[in-house]
Amino acid sequence: MNPLFADEPLVLDDPYMSRMSEAEFFDFCQQHRKWRVERNAQQEILIMAPTFSLTGKRNARLIGQLYAWWNQHPEAGEIFDSNAGFTLPNGAVRSPDASWVPAAQWNALNPEQQEKFAHICPPFVVELRSKTDSLKVLLTKMKEYRANGTALGWLLSCDDETAYIFRAGQAGYETVLGFEQELSGEDVLAGFVLDLRKLR
Repeated sequence: MNPLFADEPLVLDDPYMSRMSEAEFFDFCQQHRKWRVERNAQQEILIMAPTFSLTGKRNARLIGQLYAWWNQHPEAGEIFDSNAGFTLPNGAVRSPDASWVPAAQWNALNPEQQEKFAHICPPFVVELRSKTDSLKVLLTKMKEYRANGTALGWLLSCDDETAYIFRAGQAGYETVLGFEQELSGEDVLAGFVLDLRKLR
């Protein structure tokens, strides 16, 4: 078992936990609201370290820029912060640091489905890497998003100022070095531009 809050998430390998139903897993998360919890495609429960202060600052600035874009295009869909969990087609439950879902997908869910871990893979996701996060783990997570339907995904490694851009239909990813520039939402989030300098 991994040490708690090391570079990789702690895996709770209790056999009972891997057999939890969706309802039981939802209840488990409700009972442990202070934890950052995900579940992988093998149904193992993953506990992550809390967001540290610097990462929290960066995430707020990220969400702020995304909100400013959404405020100009509210009809396009909904944006989400790192507290939102989504059930991907492969059964994993993931909580990207920021994400966007088109209005048609979100509105197709009934209120009960919206209240829980919605069965949606957001077309746009962002993960912020802190100094203690494993790059290998996060790159694998980004590949999982893409394999499950994400059209555009950004992994932002702020400490070494490197952005990894994942696009649907591409096997690899583009690497962008240096935060003296902007990233475009391309045709997924038309008109959205992220100023990377504000994530320093």
